[in-house]
Amino acid sequence: MNQSYKILYKGGQGELVEKKSRFIATTKPVETEEEAVLFIEEMKKKYWDASHNCSAYVIGDRHQIQRCSDDGEPSQTAGRPMLDVLLGEDIHNICVVVTRYFGGTLLGTGGLVRAYSKSVQEGLKGSCIVEKKLARKVEIRTDYNGIGKLQYLAAQRGLAVMDTVYTENVTAQYLVPAGQVEEFKNAVTEATNGKAGIGESEPLYYGMLDKEIIIF
Repeated sequence: MNQSYKILYKGGQGELVEKKSRFIATTKPVETEEEAVLFIEEMKKKYWDASHNCSAYVIGDRHQIQRCSDDGEPSQTAGRPMLDVLLGEDIHNICVVVTRYFGGTLLGTGGLVRAYSKSVQEGLKGSCIVEKKLARKVEIRTDYNGIGKLQYLAAQRGLAVMDTVYTENVTAQYLVPAGQVEEFKNAVTEATNGKAGIGESEPLYYGMLDKEIIIF
């Protein structure tokens, strides 16, 4: 499993005008190739009167699926440059469609490549991209004498507190990046003289959006 990778969390839109040609870039999160194909068809129906609806998408935590289409533009001037932007930004599970309304002036091969590339960049600016990070939920059970030490250790590492339950003992749950789990558990064991009970979840992915935690 990847330690971290960026995904499109919420789609968006951006526009560019180049020599009177209008380029509209629309992005959408996709988990499967079928979803990507449906989205492309949806955009073609929405912008049925456009000159072109070029597309590109990458799916999978290692970009296992990569596809692009020039949709009638000269070969390698639209879809491939669009795909290159997605790969260059290292964004996963994203489909982008760039709709072009021809303005009457030919842009030339280089001009088309630049226009479609810039359009995707504008679309990404209007989208919400989140970095997914691999982690585990680590649950610590300790007495009231140990909670201060536990809170200090967690704060020192910038760990997010998922839940805290106070009964005759204290049970605290932290979201710990995968690479820090063993070190954190060892630190807790040492700080509490081995008296704390420690459990952990299966690996999961999380992200941060507007300082809020998202569990995937």
